[in-house]
Amino acid sequence: MNYKIVNIRTTASVDPVDSILIIYTGGTFGMAFDEAGALAPFNFGRVIDRLPELRGLELKITVISFPEPRDSSNINAQDWEDIAYIIYENYSQYDGFVILHGTDTMAYSASALSYMLDGLNKPVIFTGAQIPIGSIRSDARENLITAIEIASAKKGGVPVVNEVCIYFNYFLLRGNRSQKIRSSTFAAFQSQNYPYLAESGIEIEYRDNYMKPHDPKAKLKLRKGFDDNVAILKIFPGITQNTVEGFFKIKNLRGVVLETYGSGNTMNFPWFIKAMQKALKKGVVIFNVSQCSGGEVIQGRYETSKRLNDIGIMGGGDITTEAAITKLMFLLHNEKDIEKLKRKLVTPINGEMDG
Repeated sequence: MNYKIVNIRTTASVDPVDSILIIYTGGTFGMAFDEAGALAPFNFGRVIDRLPELRGLELKITVISFPEPRDSSNINAQDWEDIAYIIYENYSQYDGFVILHGTDTMAYSASALSYMLDGLNKPVIFTGAQIPIGSIRSDARENLITAIEIASAKKGGVPVVNEVCIYFNYFLLRGNRSQKIRSSTFAAFQSQNYPYLAESGIEIEYRDNYMKPHDPKAKLKLRKGFDDNVAILKIFPGITQNTVEGFFKIKNLRGVVLETYGSGNTMNFPWFIKAMQKALKKGVVIFNVSQCSGGEVIQGRYETSKRLNDIGIMGGGDITTEAAITKLMFLLHNEKDIEKLKRKLVTPINGEMDG
């Protein structure tokens, strides 16, 4: 791909000690009003004009832009691999990475990268905006400036943050624990099942106890590949036998995230259990997650989930749907032994679920 590369000139000294790589994928953040009054992607070569605050940073800042900005609704596994590869190729040259990304699928992308970047020992911070940078009331400025500050933060000479995160509206969240829960306020993201990692106020207050510690021996490895022969089946009252059986007739289906009620419950109708058993016998991996924001699957707590446990459906614990589907895609590609795959599915790879 022909990426666009821009070096941002700040008022920093001739040779700044710390450096940040910004990866611009697209999304609301990078939109501005053109002469006709329509929103269009703006030129990152003139980002200083939009964000003069960048001039005061004592950093070397480079921006790599996708050739064509992506609406995050169009993000796919190839884009995840492209982002991860950019980080991998530039890992030794920069102290931290900021990814500008549309909000709608940001939690999926952050989860995917958390699995791909094995041995990550530097900050990778996703951020974006609810209102374009070209608007007066845009949240883009604060989100980007603070994301850069977090990505460059060090304590005792080592990075404060050593994982994939989302920074949005004053809070730093673990990326694979995050979900977009609002579209009409600045507080778009929450992490219901894991505490926030930092809060930005007059100062940025980090909560070290909840953050992945720095590992001086870690070596970054890039683990690529996702299998897209997956689907999500959300259970609802009145779902029919034809719907469920038709769903499992999807050609080449290999994995399913089953969104169930509460702590992992479904109806226990004989036809439903039979449909699950038939799919499992065909080799389809079924991963049970809760529909509840902040929910946790505990298969067997109630009679309605005990049967799922008995027939071999895997319980996802407190994992989010976004982290579950990307993890399933990742493991289906990278682990060929089905029994090992199932064990890895219910075991944390990089903090996406309680172990």
